[in-house]
Amino acid sequence: MILSLRMAWRNLWRHKRRTWLTALAMIFSNVLLVFMISLQFGSYDMMINNTLQAFSGHIQVQHPGYNDNPKLRQSIPAVVPLAVELRSTLPGAHIAARGAAFALVSSDQRSLGIQIIGVEPDHEPWVSTLPGLVREGRFLKDSLAAEIVIGRVLARNLKVSVGDELTLLGSGRDGSFAAGVVTVTGIFDSGSGDLDRSLAEVPLRYFQETFAMRDHGHSVVVAVDEIDTVPTAFAAVSHEIQDKPDLTALDWNQLQPGLKQAIQADMSSAWFMYGLLIILVAFSVLNTQLMSVLERTREFGVITALGVKPRKLASLVILETALMALLGLVIGVAIGWMVAAYLNTVGFHYPGMEQMAEKFNLPDRVYPSVTFFSMILGPGVVFLFSLLAAVYPSLRLFRLQPVEAMRAV
Repeated sequence: MILSLRMAWRNLWRHKRRTWLTALAMIFSNVLLVFMISLQFGSYDMMINNTLQAFSGHIQVQHPGYNDNPKLRQSIPAVVPLAVELRSTLPGAHIAARGAAFALVSSDQRSLGIQIIGVEPDHEPWVSTLPGLVREGRFLKDSLAAEIVIGRVLARNLKVSVGDELTLLGSGRDGSFAAGVVTVTGIFDSGSGDLDRSLAEVPLRYFQETFAMRDHGHSVVVAVDEIDTVPTAFAAVSHEIQDKPDLTALDWNQLQPGLKQAIQADMSSAWFMYGLLIILVAFSVLNTQLMSVLERTREFGVITALGVKPRKLASLVILETALMALLGLVIGVAIGWMVAAYLNTVGFHYPGMEQMAEKFNLPDRVYPSVTFFSMILGPGVVFLFSLLAAVYPSLRLFRLQPVEAMRAV
């Protein structure tokens, strides 16, 4: 084996320029793949976090069946104490209790049906970006105050502004008539017309009194700082509520199933472009190794006449390709890792990203994901396709006729 490695390495450098050109093509493609894939994975993490932090959180504790059929009666008893209990279980996470109901909201001129969310004013800003998107007035402060924060589109449709009063009409959990008068203290602009049109937030305790919820709520929202910590946090939450059959834990895949589908669709389109790059590199390797085999036809004929089996020569060509591909992989991954690690520290931003981030209360930089998988995925595929490209030149050696090969010029 050592002799074969030495022969393959020697043969590889017979034409240094050709070998380096092919290796540089591999290095360039590997650096580009490492950078693009790590940036893509980092943007997915950012997209997931931004989507979940907008409202739903990474994990929610709910009544079984509430996610599929959100009825007012499918509630959680003692929702605030449960949130306090989970905060002690997950000290690094942000946790807030919520209630949700549908109601008719009326101003002096118009009435519209919307979803009313009862939130904990002290904890909601840590699990949702909506409090940071209040453009007029302020967010909720007093948990018992008759206050409401609405979206900009809803404020325009109702023709109200900060300081105006709205009337809420709905049905309580016990079937009673729920009614209340609230003052608009803030107007948020999330950038989503549907959200700004159909959702409003009130203090949780006021929500519980108005809708006859007693101490009930509908969800406990858990938000974590890093998406990679979701499985650990989910396991801890599930363990904490395992002896409570009337509760269930849902992770972000169950809360936002469309998000994963969007990521898969984007990944498929990206890999189409990556595939074109990898195929071009594979054809470069095929051309290099085919030229190498054709140039050594006479040499291979002499070796075959001396009794060396064609499969031995074919394995030698494959080994040469493997060494060249390994050279491109090691250097490409090393350079790509340095670029990705640097950007993972300082961040990467597109033109215009700062204005968008300021508008939607989001981070203004993308941080590439520097993991073993993101570093090796692209170069590994390049390495595999390079070996496949060497199969055809190797198979030609099985049809080699020693007499004819020795006559080759």
